[in-house]
Amino acid sequence: MPSKIYPDAGAALDGVVFDGMSILSGGFGLCGIPEKLIAALRDTGVKGLTCISNNAGVDGFGLGLLLETRQIARMVSSYVGENKEFERQYLAGELQLEFNPQGTLAERIRAGGAGIPGFYTKTGVGTLVAEGKEVKAFDGEDYILETGITADLAIIKAWKADPYGNLVFRKTSRNFNPMMATAGKVTIAEVEELVEPGALDPDHIHTPGIFVQRLFVGRDYEKRIEQRTVRSREAA
Repeated sequence: MPSKIYPDAGAALDGVVFDGMSILSGGFGLCGIPEKLIAALRDTGVKGLTCISNNAGVDGFGLGLLLETRQIARMVSSYVGENKEFERQYLAGELQLEFNPQGTLAERIRAGGAGIPGFYTKTGVGTLVAEGKEVKAFDGEDYILETGITADLAIIKAWKADPYGNLVFRKTSRNFNPMMATAGKVTIAEVEELVEPGALDPDHIHTPGIFVQRLFVGRDYEKRIEQRTVRSREAA
């Protein structure tokens, strides 16, 4: 079996990126984002991207790096409130946006990875979310049709991997990453630790290696905190 292990993010992206592609980018806020792969995508100069992600990063970090270089043409997200450059581009008509309720976005990605082309949900019925979508009644209640999401590439962040691409995520970084890994035509994982074959307990593997085509070990992660709220010692 060909090796799935690459020396770094740039090498892992080589040959799979192209202008106008769609990319699933893991993480929730800044937790569990594939920060090395995002920076390497910026360095490729690829443009016209459709990025599907829980959020759009922040100014100068995460997907905010690709917004600053105008490489993203369209965002499919559930929250974008931490990025001033995103706001500026959207209000200026320079960036397309498709908003999704957060649970709907997660289920659309899960469905896409499972080969399910669409599903009905009550979320968004009677709101702007339902505009242009099929409505169907079940047991006297209206539901709207949402479509599954797949993408040309999924970039995700994991804690541990073995050489076969089996992945383990750590705590809250196990957010959008596992479902996105199943929904990319090509999935690249950046990991903090590579272990020997057999070192991972099969019952503890979150993403089987069959979904992962390439991986590499990242170094020196910043792990920035998106919003830091503290109290004074006196208040505590």
